[in-house]
Amino acid sequence: MWILGVNAPPAGRHDTAACLVDGEGRVVAFCEEERRNRRRHSLYRKPLGAARFCLEQAGITAADIDVVAVGWDDEQLHPHRFADDTEFLAYAVGLDFGDRIPEVVRVGHHQAHAASSFYASPFTKAGVLVVDGHGENESSSIWTYENGRPPRLQRSWQRTASLGYAYDAASTWLGFSFLNAGKTMGLAAYGRARGITPEPLVSFDGDDFRLALNPLPERAGRADSQEIKDQYDTTVARWRAHFTELAGADGPAAPEDRLADDPRSVLVAYTAQRLVEETVTHLASQTRKAAGVEELCLSGGVALNCSTNGTLPGPLYVPPVPHDAGVALGAAWTVRPPGPRAEPLTPYLGIDVLADGEVRDDAADLVRTPLDTDELTGLLLAGQIGAIAQGRAEVGPRALCRRSIVAVPDSADVNTRVNAVKNREQWRPFAGVTRASYGALLWEQQEHLSRYMLGAARATDLGRRVAPGVVHVDGTTRPQVLRGDEAPAVGAVLDALTAQGAPPVLLNTSFNDKGEPVVDTAADALAAFRSMDLDFLVLGDELYRKRPPAAGVRR
Repeated sequence: MWILGVNAPPAGRHDTAACLVDGEGRVVAFCEEERRNRRRHSLYRKPLGAARFCLEQAGITAADIDVVAVGWDDEQLHPHRFADDTEFLAYAVGLDFGDRIPEVVRVGHHQAHAASSFYASPFTKAGVLVVDGHGENESSSIWTYENGRPPRLQRSWQRTASLGYAYDAASTWLGFSFLNAGKTMGLAAYGRARGITPEPLVSFDGDDFRLALNPLPERAGRADSQEIKDQYDTTVARWRAHFTELAGADGPAAPEDRLADDPRSVLVAYTAQRLVEETVTHLASQTRKAAGVEELCLSGGVALNCSTNGTLPGPLYVPPVPHDAGVALGAAWTVRPPGPRAEPLTPYLGIDVLADGEVRDDAADLVRTPLDTDELTGLLLAGQIGAIAQGRAEVGPRALCRRSIVAVPDSADVNTRVNAVKNREQWRPFAGVTRASYGALLWEQQEHLSRYMLGAARATDLGRRVAPGVVHVDGTTRPQVLRGDEAPAVGAVLDALTAQGAPPVLLNTSFNDKGEPVVDTAADALAAFRSMDLDFLVLGDELYRKRPPAAGVRR
């Protein structure tokens, strides 16, 4: 049996994706469409390239697919839009299924989010908290999941009581896209560091919470996509007006690259951040209470908020794909749940960087040599900044050392230099990666969050001293702990640094230029290497460097 899970239009507007699961619930392949079509977030685009990759990885054709599982109830959101499932599949996925049309299973958006988190976790039973912009009828929901039992929806909150809507409003007030909430989170740290006390935007009454703005009347179970969009626009506009009143201005007084110097911008970002932190803390407690266990899973777009995740006590698990791409996995697993797992889901489920065979790029501008760990370590210790592209790509928005830019973070200046390489705002932070034993000395411990770089942790005195390039203004970092040979080149460098008596920690950030998705293939990696001011590229088992330009020729 083969189940193809998708986040796809018309309901899945952004972060479209495809995931292939076999009859035992094993994940064979998982890919976000942006990696294939090279368009960030793949807005309004079907996951055709991602689906084709999944089929190629399994060695099957579209005719072999038994079920297409969709992470939305598009029949509620787009009633009567499609004459039948054949027409729907052509629009949403685009594969040629031939005469054998697979069954289409529509899974509620929040249930798909919940399944993607619990079944990826090592827990046998857990409370699952889903918080995002909105599903079909809800913005936050509490579930209980247990292996071998049907999931139970314990409670939900209506769409316009959405933390995601409020955060979108803050992000757009700051001049960002609603898809750039990570920038808002990074800016909010300046408010924490400066000791700002923002006006509270949420209050609590027993098990419930009340936002500063009351939700709108809603038609649960009957609202279509246009009605939901209208209510989203109205609610975000109300929140923006509220932030304008708080800040005394209707937008920043500084350009994007200097927002950290603008007190009003920092105030808006930190006010929205505190709203999310306070409410999610409350909801996490309610989720544990409802499930009767301490094990907690998070999912939904708000679960990408690393600062919030880092404030929650364990045991806590967030999957590598808590955002909308993850419902492709959750929908497939709702159809065929996997068996219990001893270890959390591996994130390395994408395309192999050398899937097309040996790299054929003999251009005169690059010098290509076999990879040598000691040479690579020496380049990094000499202050060089380079990129890694090895093995199967990680899924999700966090680069986990197989599609990464790396550097030795022994000074704050490294942060400045890497931000310049990536054409990012200088106030934005970076993450660190190390082995578990050394990570225990550098920052607060996280049992699972550091597997996928999804939780902020306070740096220790040692961490601030040896790795200032990955410590943000509020004293936190977003660590990754590398296990075994998950990422061979980076792991080998960390071990070589230990052997040489140097701090075995690296700055790790995604391998992509501004506005670009993370690189996927060898061709993507070489194109990005040429366009960015990087010193070297590890591609598979080879090291690439840029040949110095001829005398009198500018690069």
